[in-house]
Amino acid sequence: QVQLVESGGGLVQAGGSLRLSCAASGRTFSSYFIGWFRQTPGKEREFLGTISTGGGNTDYADSVKGRFTISRDNAKNTVYLQMNSLVPDDTGVYYCAARWYEGREYNYWGQGTQVTVSS
Repeated sequence: QVQLVESGGGLVQAGGSLRLSCAASGRTFSSYFIGWFRQTPGKEREFLGTISTGGGNTDYADSVKGRFTISRDNAKNTVYLQMNSLVPDDTGVYYCAARWYEGREYNYWGQGTQVTVSS
């Protein structure tokens, strides 16, 4: 089992950058894929990207490809979401989630962190 806590959200102007962190508890953190998601009022939760257990493989949604980068430090049990060239449509609550490397679903979720991009 793993528990996740996001941090790093806040208010930023369009064109700016933020880095979110997802800190995990548990000794098996390195056995989980970690995904980042975004929730905006009135919209379905949006998948942003994921990173493999060792960090060697990443995958991104088209909406953030080239602007967002996911990385991880397994020694620190932490995954990062670097967000550049932010636009107002990036506003929302950002969540990280964990999926067991043999699993198909993200079963563990953080509480979310708010990101607001002003125009």
